[in-house]
Amino acid sequence: MDIDLHALEAKGLSPVDVVNAINAQNIIVPSGTMKVDRFEYAIETNSAPSVVNDLNNLPIKAVNGAVIYIRDVAHVRDGFPPQTNIVRVNGSRGVLMNVLKTGSASTLDIIKGVQEVLANMKGQLPPELKIAALSDQSIFVRGAINGVVREALIAACLTAIMILVFLGSFRSTVIIAVSIPLSILCSLIMLYVLKETINIMTLGGLALAVGILVDDATVEIENINRNLESGKEIEQAILDGAAQIATPALVSTLAICIVFVPMFFLSGVARYLFVPMAEAVVFAMLASYLLSRTVVPTMAKYLLKEHDDAEIAKKQKSRNPFVRFQLGFEAGFMRMRLGYLRLLTLCVDHAAAFLILFLVFAVGSVALLTPPLGQDFFPSVDAGQFKSTCGPAPERALKKPPCFATTSTGRSASTFPLKSWSRSSITSVFRIRA
Repeated sequence: MDIDLHALEAKGLSPVDVVNAINAQNIIVPSGTMKVDRFEYAIETNSAPSVVNDLNNLPIKAVNGAVIYIRDVAHVRDGFPPQTNIVRVNGSRGVLMNVLKTGSASTLDIIKGVQEVLANMKGQLPPELKIAALSDQSIFVRGAINGVVREALIAACLTAIMILVFLGSFRSTVIIAVSIPLSILCSLIMLYVLKETINIMTLGGLALAVGILVDDATVEIENINRNLESGKEIEQAILDGAAQIATPALVSTLAICIVFVPMFFLSGVARYLFVPMAEAVVFAMLASYLLSRTVVPTMAKYLLKEHDDAEIAKKQKSRNPFVRFQLGFEAGFMRMRLGYLRLLTLCVDHAAAFLILFLVFAVGSVALLTPPLGQDFFPSVDAGQFKSTCGPAPERALKKPPCFATTSTGRSASTFPLKSWSRSSITSVFRIRA
């Protein structure tokens, strides 16, 4: 619809009057059907014009006895607005369609649905028409999720290796390592109940908690082994070992969980970012404590053995490379403990001087590190793509200008033709001129 603003002003009308007239007289109203003999006919009303040109004959209003029609102030036609942009994909003309998600919809689900629809459409379109995805945000999302999952698995494996080196018992390591996936599974169940999703923040929270999840189980297994070394039977050692650390382990777990409580009082974007991460960590930690009270003692009863001096003496003479490495590591760790004990004794004997030096070091560290760190809302990421905006002066007509790009400095001397880029490093290029 092309509106003549001067004609509207002359007749005392506004574009709103034209829109209201179209909306009021271009209505499709269901009118039912009529049965005649063996046939059933759909009844149509004349509430909407049958052709576009008839819209010009719709009345707007009567002024001083004269009826003003659409044709008096506008012209309705079957056309399109003036072209304001041109899209080129790898040098060829094309059409660009953006698909944006709304609300809490999943990016991966949307991309999967779009790809399925495109696969069905390609079989119905002529071969000359090519449909391709120029920008797929799911690649970045999936890559980020896979990266976090990979790092979490590496962290779990490193944690198990560290426990095996320190404890020197494969059975104890298995008991402790089992608590990691079970705790994460419990956390995922709670996240599902709260209608959260598996995203970068929740996976980051679980990856953060992997190293902490073994604390409760490690302390309990170590305490059970200590009771076994004192000569107790296996069941009594498990009961005493679990009872002795029940309260300290609970306090330690709650101390870690309470750190994340302030995140639930955040607002705005920060709340949507950090609350899921806090929930993942808190649920995993609570599940770890419950497992250390139930599953860990049960597995210890079936996997651990009572203390045997002959077995320990045999282990000292073993030529197994891992056993020799573990014994050497344990001897080195004991020397480090003795060194730490001497250092701690020195600090306690000179407590005043140590506290002064520590406070000076802490204040100096804050003063030196705070200015260079800077502040930002979100860290910079590499999505594997970049955008360059370029174009002619605004008063120039829409035609084919030479496309160029600038470096991050923004200097005009840094411009260079697009065709000079290495094609091996670029998968696709699309250009919009407006």
